[in-house]
Amino acid sequence: MTVKKQNPQNLDRIEIASRDEIAHVQTERLRWSLARAYEHNPTYKRKFDETGVHPDDFRTLDDLKKFPFTTKEDLRVNYPFGMFASPMRDVVRIHASSGTTGRPTVVGYTQHDIDVWSQVMARSIRAAGGTPDDIVHVSYGYGLFTGGLGAHYGAERLGAAVIPMSGGQSEKQVQLIRDFRPTIIMVTPSYMLALADEMDRQGLSKEECSLEVGIFGAEPWTEDMRAEIEDRTGLEAVDIYGLSEIMGPGVANECIETKDGLHIWEDHFYPEIIDPETEQPVEDGEFGELVFTTLTKEALPMIRYRTRDLTRLLPGTARSMRRMEKVTGRSDDMMIIRGVNVFPTQIEELILKDPRLSPHYQLEIFREGPLDKLIVNVEARNVGEGAEEVLMASDLSHHIKSMIGVSAEVRIKPEGGIERSMGKAKRVIDHRQ
Repeated sequence: MTVKKQNPQNLDRIEIASRDEIAHVQTERLRWSLARAYEHNPTYKRKFDETGVHPDDFRTLDDLKKFPFTTKEDLRVNYPFGMFASPMRDVVRIHASSGTTGRPTVVGYTQHDIDVWSQVMARSIRAAGGTPDDIVHVSYGYGLFTGGLGAHYGAERLGAAVIPMSGGQSEKQVQLIRDFRPTIIMVTPSYMLALADEMDRQGLSKEECSLEVGIFGAEPWTEDMRAEIEDRTGLEAVDIYGLSEIMGPGVANECIETKDGLHIWEDHFYPEIIDPETEQPVEDGEFGELVFTTLTKEALPMIRYRTRDLTRLLPGTARSMRRMEKVTGRSDDMMIIRGVNVFPTQIEELILKDPRLSPHYQLEIFREGPLDKLIVNVEARNVGEGAEEVLMASDLSHHIKSMIGVSAEVRIKPEGGIERSMGKAKRVIDHRQ
């Protein structure tokens, strides 16, 4: 595995600016963003007025905590375009979430917003080692989901060649990887594992595979999954972060030199960490819920948007901008099993520690009388005799109980027994709902 090297001369100056310079840019842009939200969107005007704050009250970065939060519910209540701060004649593109929990959240972009998005995506791909000499295979879904088009325009802005494959058709994906020899792939980590299975089926070894870097996002994934992907494919696995409400992918990205957390592009997105219970900001380094305020968005400014993602902020390393630790879970996909808070990634880590088990899994929650029941469906790499299945299930169940504190029934499935996702993996099915 060869690590790509960065050329510091290719970086945007702000990426290596002093913290004082970054803070100055943030302060000026925050002042503009607060005023735009207040003056051009009735919902923000009402929320600010009810809280007793005005954009003129913002003088320093510390003043941001005086302003109210924005939540996904605000976007749903104002469906479809009620949160826009630009007239529709200035909106050039509309994206929307998958809408798995009620109405989808709708986001709009002016041409300026699209340009900024392309810029931060190009910066993200470059941070992952990408150059104009690369061929980028995009397996994120195209359409209302922001992943495919975000990756596509970013790679083009960087000057790379783009293969707009989108999701699905695994056999064709691997055939094109073999024939077109891309050097970078952008896809969800769970689908990359499905592609690795298909590579094995087609006999494409990691030594023959042209891929050097994978930029993976759109779902939480663990360090163990990173190791699994790198070991099976021979590429460098790098994390990317984003969400449609803030921009799409490209809000933050790991740098190939360090792979030690995601550098947030703080000249466009201002991060905070809050205690999700008290809603009060916590110091850098403390764990909590990630909150973002957009600094340059025109069509859909977001003021203190609660992402529900759980992480912490850390000092910059390869860049001056602060890092966010890999997201370990979300406060709204957290499962509560018999009073215990459980994240899918906790169970994923235990699965990946057992070489007999595949990384393909799905969790089901049932209600039996007054009690919750957790079932862990997981594939075995090579299902042997019945006694071996029983042992694998018993071992994983024991580790879940001892490490996480909940009882779980483990069901071992044969290879292919867990439905493959073409995009975000559906890890949890809650039958209680």
